[in-house]
Amino acid sequence: MRRTDIQRDSKPASHQLFTDQDQKAALEARNGLLQFDEVLKLIDQAKSGFKLRPSTIQRLQRLAIQDIYTCAGNYRTGPVYINGTTHQPPPAHEVAEHVEEMCEYINSNWDHSALHLSAYIMWRLNWIHPFSGGNGRTSRATSYLVLCAKLGYRLPGTSTIPEQIVADRQPYYVALDEADAAWGYRVIDLSAMEALLEHALAVQLSSVLEAANAPD
Repeated sequence: MRRTDIQRDSKPASHQLFTDQDQKAALEARNGLLQFDEVLKLIDQAKSGFKLRPSTIQRLQRLAIQDIYTCAGNYRTGPVYINGTTHQPPPAHEVAEHVEEMCEYINSNWDHSALHLSAYIMWRLNWIHPFSGGNGRTSRATSYLVLCAKLGYRLPGTSTIPEQIVADRQPYYVALDEADAAWGYRVIDLSAMEALLEHALAVQLSSVLEAANAPD
């Protein structure tokens, strides 16, 4: 199980391109906006049909860490170790197959609820950890894309689901650990992650009502 005093994160195995932490922070902020813009574009395109593809996930990861690490857009080529959890991601040579299976699960189970599909991506992409860096950001972006694509529109409201998770990561880590533990018995149990996303969705949507009722 994960220790609650440690952030669940992995250290990129590729070379860094930034010169100091201030530059890294600026690049991460820029890339976050670029990645979210891409997600919004993909949501709009999904109105005419949606299929989740490995290339889409790779593109979102590239946008998240471009100019920060050299691994942008590429699957990892070696092992990765995640701080704060006992989960060990699969070996590098299995990554591509696992990502394809993950996409196939989404595309073949499109009749499932939006929350289930979104929760599955959030967990499974973290479970695979297909990249040397940017896995968390890519999982949250892809999960949000799948949620909106299934619902059929861009979700309104401020404090988006990915932003809420970043602001308070502990419930997110707990939900990942619970799904990991269930998968140890080859059971897909996303109840904790679905509950987390359902709450975050309610918060995001409630901000629309709050804005409408705010005094001028």
